[in-house]
Amino acid sequence: MIKVLVNGAQGRMGRTVLDAVKNDSELELVGAVDIFSGEVDGVKVETDLSAALDKYKPDVMVDFTRPNAVFQNVMTALEKKVSPVVGTTGLDDVAKEKIRDATEKFQTPAFIAPNFAIGAVLMMLLAKQAAKYMPDVEIIELHHDKKLDAPSGTAELTAKMISEVRNAHKQGHPDEVERLANVRGADYEGIHIHSVRLPGYVAHQEVIFGGLGQTLTIRHDSTGRDSFMPGVLLACKKVRTLSGLTIGLDKLMD
Repeated sequence: MIKVLVNGAQGRMGRTVLDAVKNDSELELVGAVDIFSGEVDGVKVETDLSAALDKYKPDVMVDFTRPNAVFQNVMTALEKKVSPVVGTTGLDDVAKEKIRDATEKFQTPAFIAPNFAIGAVLMMLLAKQAAKYMPDVEIIELHHDKKLDAPSGTAELTAKMISEVRNAHKQGHPDEVERLANVRGADYEGIHIHSVRLPGYVAHQEVIFGGLGQTLTIRHDSTGRDSFMPGVLLACKKVRTLSGLTIGLDKLMD
């Protein structure tokens, strides 16, 4: 049995993770942490992550907290030789490199995924393949209005994966003018990324390719947070077999 502690247990994702872990025969839920104490579905929620890690001695810490807290949470877990499985987005490249260094220092693997939905991973892989043949592309990501960071980690990773097979170039008319600032969205090596934040959405993304006389749209929709659970559970089971820092659910998929 793999012992799991859930950090961010009182949030929408955290509650869903608690249920998923409790119902998996290969995992044991040993603890829950949040900035708010209390109880979730009969599970006591603690507020001190470091103390909870010492108390429950989990193998894995699942983190769905906040962008301004996740880095320290991960470092705390690694110092105690607990493997983080991170779904919180907002970690920049500098933070990821520090985490990578910490995994080596403490000989404890860590796993980060911008998106745990298997369909979203397939969307990114298909987009990378399509970009070899249709290099003009834009990304639209749509999320609930409580999401704190933009663009989403999924959109950013999609753009990075596409850039591996596509030469950077300016898209649109060379003399185009933005009459409203940033109306064309963010620019990643010429790939425009647009972020939508509205009530009613969960997590959605379109990757739109344009070519001579045709367009191609690859879209993924998470209509419920349970869509992320197979990926989270897979990461919990696999992370201790990895080494260093692993980023992306595709690394765990055959």
